[in-house]
Amino acid sequence: MVEIRIHGRGGQGAVVASKILAIAFFKEGKYVQSFPAFGVERRGAPVAAFVRTGHEFIYLRTEIYQPDHVIVLDPTLIGPIAVTGGLRDGGWVLINSEKEPHQYHNLSPSHYYRIATVDANHIATQHHLGSPTNPIVNTAILGAFARISNLVSIESVEEAIKEEVPVDREENARAARNAYLKVVYEG
Repeated sequence: MVEIRIHGRGGQGAVVASKILAIAFFKEGKYVQSFPAFGVERRGAPVAAFVRTGHEFIYLRTEIYQPDHVIVLDPTLIGPIAVTGGLRDGGWVLINSEKEPHQYHNLSPSHYYRIATVDANHIATQHHLGSPTNPIVNTAILGAFARISNLVSIESVEEAIKEEVPVDREENARAARNAYLKVVYEG
């Protein structure tokens, strides 16, 4: 079983991202779970969403405390929220950022994990997803996750986007493909 935790802020699409990712895994014949965790339910408040996937039925019904991978939709959450808390060694931390991955190597020096970045804000703005001051980055970051993780194909992510996203389906799918091509990672 693979567990993925998504950190974002209300309004960025973390919950929808978890649903889309689960649908993409399901399209590839895997069992899935997708669910959110809310604190204060308001725009801009920290939100976490979770995805589990595997080749066998998933009986576990808890939040994800030791994820295999972490996706961060808003880099300002790094610090105030322990986004890498419990992250398994060797896992990916994918950050929506214009910075290079090496600029984040101080997240938790006692653990080994891989870091990738993608400027999902810029990609979302290019595809007119949200507004320039509040871009909706969820679909773009899923394309980047498909590339770095090799757990799900970009084609399945695009199909899931076209089924699940309520508006601008084609632009959202194009944003995912764009991020798939532009994600920066080492190794």
